[in-house]
Amino acid sequence: MTQTVRAATPEDVAALTELELAFPEEDRFSRRTWQRLLRGNSAILVSDGEAGLDGALVLLFRKTSRIARIYSISVAETARGTGLSDKLLSESEAISRQRGCVAIRLEVRETNSRAKRLYERHDYRVMARAAGYYPDGEAALRMEKPLVGLSREDQ
Repeated sequence: MTQTVRAATPEDVAALTELELAFPEEDRFSRRTWQRLLRGNSAILVSDGEAGLDGALVLLFRKTSRIARIYSISVAETARGTGLSDKLLSESEAISRQRGCVAIRLEVRETNSRAKRLYERHDYRVMARAAGYYPDGEAALRMEKPLVGLSREDQ
C-alpha cells in the first residue's frame, strides 16, 4: 500500500474530527480546534487511504523556539501496522529540520506502550515524567529527539 502524506487543508476538518473518534473523548480535538490549528504556526500532515483519511500528525512551532512539538498523531485502526506512523514521523522531522529546528518533542501517555515503542524506534528518548498530565489524571512521558547532525538517511 502506497501512503502519500500531504499537508491538511480546511476541507479535511470533518475527516480529521472523525479520525479521532477512536481517542478517549478528553483527548479529541473539536472542529473548532482543527480549524484553529490549520490557521496557526503548525504543520498538519494527513494520509489518504482507500476509505478516506487514515492518518494525521499535528506539529507545532513557536516563533521564539527552535524546538518543534508533535501535538497529536492519529492513525485509523485499518492503517495500523502499515508503517504509516513511521512515515508521518519521518515527514514531521523533515519539516522541522527545514524550519531550522534543532529538536522535536512530544508527550505520550505513560501506559501507551505501542506509541512509546514507535517513538523509541525513531530515537526519541524520555527526558521527563509529568504526573497527572492528562485530564483523567494519567502521567505523560516527555520525549525528545535531537534533529541536529546526520539524518537517518545519511547514517
